[in-house]
Amino acid sequence: MQAQVIPNAWRNDAPLAARTYSTEQAAAALHIRPQTLRAALCRDGHYFGVRPVKLPNRMLAWPCEAIDRLTAGEVA
Repeated sequence: MQAQVIPNAWRNDAPLAARTYSTEQAAAALHIRPQTLRAALCRDGHYFGVRPVKLPNRMLAWPCEAIDRLTAGEVA
């Protein structure tokens, strides 16, 4: 059996600044419902100062660093 090589784009060893959460992952980290994030984004344009990146496939990518600061009680 031949060993498979995983392309760099699929690896999870990207720098921390480049890592993102999906809306569901960010909501789970913040202990809220995903719709809360979507509603705040629609209403205010951010969730406690955190603005996601809208991907070409219409999904939202929330920056891990900012979400982790919110969970630690810091200001995003």
